[in-house]
Amino acid sequence: MANPTTAPTAPLATATEIREWLEAELPRLIDTHGVPAAAAGVLVGDDVVGTAAGILHLGTGVEATDDALFQIGSITKVWTATLVMQLVDDGLVDLDVPIRTYLPEFRIADESAAAAITTRHLLSHQAGFEGDLFTDTGRGDDCVEKYVATLADTPQLFEPGTQFSYNNAGYVVLGRLVEVLRGKAYDDALTEHLIRPLGLAHAAPGPYEAIMHRVAQGHLPGPDGALVPAPIWSLVRSNGPAGSTLAMRVADLLAFARMHTAGGLAADGTRVLSEASVSAMQQMQVSVPDIGLMGESWGLGWELDETPAGPMVSHDGSTIGQNAFLRVLPELGIAVALLTNGGDVMSISRELFDTLFERLTGGSVLKAPQVPADAEAVVDAAAAARFVGTYSASVMDVVVTLDEDGRLWAQDVGKGEFASLVSAAPPARVVPHGDGSLITTEQKMGTHWIYVFLGDDGQGRAAFLHTGRAMPRAGV
Repeated sequence: MANPTTAPTAPLATATEIREWLEAELPRLIDTHGVPAAAAGVLVGDDVVGTAAGILHLGTGVEATDDALFQIGSITKVWTATLVMQLVDDGLVDLDVPIRTYLPEFRIADESAAAAITTRHLLSHQAGFEGDLFTDTGRGDDCVEKYVATLADTPQLFEPGTQFSYNNAGYVVLGRLVEVLRGKAYDDALTEHLIRPLGLAHAAPGPYEAIMHRVAQGHLPGPDGALVPAPIWSLVRSNGPAGSTLAMRVADLLAFARMHTAGGLAADGTRVLSEASVSAMQQMQVSVPDIGLMGESWGLGWELDETPAGPMVSHDGSTIGQNAFLRVLPELGIAVALLTNGGDVMSISRELFDTLFERLTGGSVLKAPQVPADAEAVVDAAAAARFVGTYSASVMDVVVTLDEDGRLWAQDVGKGEFASLVSAAPPARVVPHGDGSLITTEQKMGTHWIYVFLGDDGQGRAAFLHTGRAMPRAGV
């Protein structure tokens, strides 16, 4: 929890000092961590400073500039949540009535769940149905409507409102809610109700707008391990409300963050969101299992953490070879953002954020998963039985095994189109971590990964593996 006796009451470094540090250090950071290009920026009160460095596309050699656009991935979900809360402000949505009140056509496999799911459940990832669905329903303005129609056979994993499970599909449903109540396509609603009121001349809802600017291309490891341009620029348009196509400058992302630290006002004083809705978005709705990569809890769109410097709201985003990171300390008027297009993005984000928050608040703000010093190296078969098995989601399986020496291993196995887009990784050694969790002994992508095991299948084994998503045990 935050300690109000030690937390600073204002940023310790000035915007000018931060700008000088970024301009000097960002080129070194991308070189150290093998990142082709990055844009980094900081909000300090009313001042937004930032810079970019590197190569936007290794195939063409185009250099990054401060006006370069990067995809923000799932940070888009906070933008979608903001659009929904604008509907609340306008008296068009009650968060606690069934979503079918507004979308009577909404269907999933479990009829009772479909009838019970509310807008609040969707905003806070408590709807409980399978969420990693990236169905391509075309590039037309009706793609979100068509996507929602494909959910009719989607399985329900748990009763709505009973636990957290990150849900991309749920945010597409929210995008459809915006479309129906605003009477226009999601991209148009995003432009009219957020991009323009915030004065963002460079923010691009999709590739047709992005192509008018200098744009980053994602990069993935090739056959020899070296980074190569990704085979596609973005995920499908139908997943736009969840984060598949929105791109912008780092300054644009920070302008959005500033609105959320300024009680809903844009830099020019335009009212974008009510103070009540800004506050509601930052209130805890559900706790999140400690997987080391997400917040301690979730609000309405935002991840939430308590830090020594005060409450923090945040979100990350990943698309095809691009990763985005946003951390906001609303009480201090501080936000830090990083946009990247490949490489060791976890390590560069850790070093950048740790250094900047030290300069801004005088101490560490972010927590990093650590392997317990007394972790059991060998686990007997009886103790391992709770963990061992295959846990399944639509885009990947996680297979947990016990070898003859009593060592546990976990392997992520991509499925479908994600099997070809994500490099296959060998099994990772895992050891017990806390109560009911396993942690990788070696870092993956710059961090130790935590696997949390929940529930009971009736045979003393975990019913779910939680990786941010609740993945049910296969065969149960």
